[in-house]
Amino acid sequence: MERSQKCLICTPLIAKTVNEMLFQLQLAKESGADVAELRVDHITDFNAESDLPLLLKDRPLPVIVTPRAKWECKADSNEGYEGNEEARQDLLRKAYELGADYIDVELKVAGEFVKKLKDSSIKSSTKIIVSNHNWELTPSQEEIDATIEQMWATGGDIVKYVTTAKDITDVARVFHFLSEAKGRPTIGLAMGPTGMISRLLSPKFGGYLTFGALSKGQESAPGQPTVQDLIEVYRVKSMDRETVVCGVVGKPVYHSKGPILHNRGFAELNLNYVYVPFLVDDFAHFMSVYSESDFRGFSVTIPYKEDALRLCGDKVEFVAKGIGAVNTVIREKDGELKGYNTDCEGALSAIEDGLRHSGLATNSESPLKDKLFVVIGAGGAGKALAYGAKERHARVAVANRNYERAKTLAESVGAEAIELEKLADFRPETGMILANSTSIGMEPEVTKSPISKDALSAYSLVFDAVYTPKETQLLKDAIEIGAVDVSGEEMFYRQAFAQFKYFTGVPAPERAMRDALSSPPVAHKGSQENTGPKMSAL
Repeated sequence: MERSQKCLICTPLIAKTVNEMLFQLQLAKESGADVAELRVDHITDFNAESDLPLLLKDRPLPVIVTPRAKWECKADSNEGYEGNEEARQDLLRKAYELGADYIDVELKVAGEFVKKLKDSSIKSSTKIIVSNHNWELTPSQEEIDATIEQMWATGGDIVKYVTTAKDITDVARVFHFLSEAKGRPTIGLAMGPTGMISRLLSPKFGGYLTFGALSKGQESAPGQPTVQDLIEVYRVKSMDRETVVCGVVGKPVYHSKGPILHNRGFAELNLNYVYVPFLVDDFAHFMSVYSESDFRGFSVTIPYKEDALRLCGDKVEFVAKGIGAVNTVIREKDGELKGYNTDCEGALSAIEDGLRHSGLATNSESPLKDKLFVVIGAGGAGKALAYGAKERHARVAVANRNYERAKTLAESVGAEAIELEKLADFRPETGMILANSTSIGMEPEVTKSPISKDALSAYSLVFDAVYTPKETQLLKDAIEIGAVDVSGEEMFYRQAFAQFKYFTGVPAPERAMRDALSSPPVAHKGSQENTGPKMSAL
């Protein structure tokens, strides 16, 4: 029988003093966490006899007592319990006697420890978590399954198996053993940047609990999101096995505001969907591993838009095929992948509206007709801009650091190619349109710009596809010289609205999604679920 209990959210507390940990325990309750892990190995000069009763008395929520052994921590870290092994196990035994909700004991010592504990005269309702951490990699499925059976053989109540993801496809093995747990309470996570989805999607695959830091900077393991993100953005308390997964595929990807935007839209329409970031090294391999029908829709960003085009083969819409780049992939009911491009319309409509609202539109057909439209960059977004501008009868020029790529794109749309270093002197006329499609100026390198401020004097409108930050250095310079500025955020909204409809089959709730970025989630108060409307399975 499958476990019906919802996945719990556990906040690890890594305070240096008992008083600080007590304060954090109350904060964990207010954050909406279901459980707190008391990492007592972080407390300086911890005394089990005097300090454990203080931590466990009148606790505001269930707790896991964890004095993590040094030999179970990452080799180059300074973490872990400072006392000897006998004292550490005495601490665990004391927590068991005092009725801690859970204690965490490592596989290496669990067999003998659990047997002695259960054979003793101590009567306790404490559940024993048997844990194993691999700080190097994610083993093969066969190795994982064998280790998990060893863990169950110790007599523990809950198994916690943690790996390190070298590639996002490693996480599929974590999802597999969670799905195959057969009702036995199992915690499975993959540490590291590419392992983030194991924490976000654990509820979908039947995980007993997932971990969320109290706040940024208080993570107890690499790749740990915050409790607030888990609850407010990803709504993990409402996630179940029927939840449909969508997400943004790229490298880098964690700067994306797509999860905030799309998840707010799903909540607004009461849809059982979630949108997560996928940090991917090999697009085709990623798509082949996560091939289940529940992995439904993908926003594709740098550097995989051309890879997505190739992977979708003949099932690419006309516009995307003309551009030569796909930014949206949908897995259809038959398992086939279909590619679309929503960048083009998103960017060009934003630029056209910018011209109209500023009074620079002189053509009723399109404000871009006969304008000289200069694109910086020859990647997927650059192709969308060049193609869309040409379709609107603009005269197009393409500048790129790699001149050969600029030539290739220019030739494909009947445009002019410019070497990027010569763009500063490219001023054949005034009133031109400039569109940056590169990542120059993206956080954290916010002081960079693809072109000098002096060179902007020939342009009447400047568009930047970068939207983090909203006002890039390029746009700041454009404003200073008096040009109309159009932020990539507007393109981001418009292309996302189109993607949302491809994902779900229904129009995007545009106002709610815009509000998601203008008013980000607030800190959760209280222990009740605060997940917006209850999601319904599709």
